[in-house]
Amino acid sequence: MKTIFTVMLKDLRLEGRSRDVLSSTLFFSALVMLILGFALGKESKVLVLAGPGILWTAIAFSSVLASGRAWASEAESEALEGLLLYPVPLERIYLGKTLANFILMLALSLIASPIAWVMYNFFPTSSGILGFLCYLLTLFLGVLGFSIVSTFYAALTSSLRAKEALLPILMFPVLVPVVLGAVNATSILATGGNISEALTWVALLFGFDLMYVIASSLLFPFIVEN
Repeated sequence: MKTIFTVMLKDLRLEGRSRDVLSSTLFFSALVMLILGFALGKESKVLVLAGPGILWTAIAFSSVLASGRAWASEAESEALEGLLLYPVPLERIYLGKTLANFILMLALSLIASPIAWVMYNFFPTSSGILGFLCYLLTLFLGVLGFSIVSTFYAALTSSLRAKEALLPILMFPVLVPVVLGAVNATSILATGGNISEALTWVALLFGFDLMYVIASSLLFPFIVEN
């Protein structure tokens, strides 16, 4: 755990000095929500139905920027090889990078959510306080799923010439369960639906996160060594 938190704190300190990732992803996510809001028009019912999907679309695309930037900064400063030579199991480095990416993306999501609520007129509080807590859990597990997958594939493509194009192509098909679970749970809560129905999608998110963090941790040493 000490190694994981050391890598995480290193990345967070770098972000605290530059603020490159958070500022760029926040601007990008707000721009996505604004453009799609203009495209959908003024029909309030349409905006309410589309709002959860647009919010998670913005978060998904922002995760590509955040994870790609995390590994690119290591390569630009010629520190990637030194980091991988650190005398610890390599999966701990992956988990540290994932945790740092998760914290940044969660901060972005907590800022972007109220913007989406106002722009698209949907509120998780429609299902009461339990619905709002369920939304926070959905946000937590959904962002965690994006961070796990995007960090892994960003490491896989970090040494490739066309990494900016390959990263979304590789990661988005894998993220289909996360998108389905997050969007459906948020839609149910935003329209005052049954919380137990939303929790079934939350369970899908939890299962995906658990399965993929184990698989990614086991595979990470092989992809960076080869």
